[in-house]
Amino acid sequence: MAHFCTPSSSCNPVIHSRSKGCPVARGLAQAGWVIPPRLRQLVLDQSGVLSRRQALEHGLDDNDIERLLRRREWARVHQGVYAMHTGPPSWSERAWAAVLFHWPAALAGPSALQAHGLRQQPGRIGEPTPAGSIHVVAAAGRSLSPPPGVLLTKRVRFESRVLLHLSPPRLRLEEALLDVASAAPDEAATVAVLADACQQGRTTAERLRSTLETRGRLPRRRLLAAVLSDVAEGALSVFERRYLCEVERRHGLPTARRQVRVRRRGGVVLRDVEYREYRTVVELDGRLVHSDPRHEWTDLARDVASAVAGDLTVRLGWLHVLEPCRTAGLLAILLRSRGWSGAPRSCGNECVVGQGILRPP
Repeated sequence: MAHFCTPSSSCNPVIHSRSKGCPVARGLAQAGWVIPPRLRQLVLDQSGVLSRRQALEHGLDDNDIERLLRRREWARVHQGVYAMHTGPPSWSERAWAAVLFHWPAALAGPSALQAHGLRQQPGRIGEPTPAGSIHVVAAAGRSLSPPPGVLLTKRVRFESRVLLHLSPPRLRLEEALLDVASAAPDEAATVAVLADACQQGRTTAERLRSTLETRGRLPRRRLLAAVLSDVAEGALSVFERRYLCEVERRHGLPTARRQVRVRRRGGVVLRDVEYREYRTVVELDGRLVHSDPRHEWTDLARDVASAVAGDLTVRLGWLHVLEPCRTAGLLAILLRSRGWSGAPRSCGNECVVGQGILRPP
């Protein structure tokens, strides 16, 4: 009979065979069986999860496995996949178990993003999924039936799209981001998935665009291409992209520079939006501030009037960007006062830009 060293919160399998005070170590010594170093390291690398195939490859047999299960030293997570304890499995253990059940496989979608260290993003692959499901990807053409709690997708050119050497194996970051972004419930969530990853320095719009070009059919492909183009221009948040698309572009305002680095005595600062030719800066404050809307608009009108007299900065909040026509009209007043020879355009019949708003307040 083989005794197996199992990881737990109070007993590290790396030191089991060296610890005379450890009951598992004493059992190993009495049985005369020591875990092979390669198997011990494998268990550690896989968060305490092991497949039947791996156990057999390292000297155990089916009788050993059944004995360990009966003794409650191991617990079956999926058919042929075992955890080295009988308590509730952690997310990492569930992730490894799902990957080993479908091996060769890798984490996909939001599970891959979590493994990459990104915060859980809104989104899904395929149909709506139960909370806490593990997303896994395998090669196209394989016949697989995922167990409960696991959602499986398949991918052509599987080997080139995954990182099987990581723990746990996962889709490449750009692949996972595009999957989650394409399945997001709305445009704002799509922007958030991609822009947040770029803003955190985990990837770039160019890498995402390059990956998108290699993908076949993908939901919202046109939207993804447009969003990545905007992110590449510096619109690094949902709020900033809404200003770019709804205020600046839709109303024909001049094209600004974004995320401009400016040296100040206290260090380097970033300007959100800079109309350099007209010496005008727009700072975007995406925080949700509880305030009387009338006061918000009064403050904006006052800031614009001050800017016409010489102040170069206007600060906008969500309230202003959610009324893009009104904001575009007020900014047009400012830009024209500073040398812009163009004129904003109305975006529709209800747009206030075409209703005489272009008068200084």
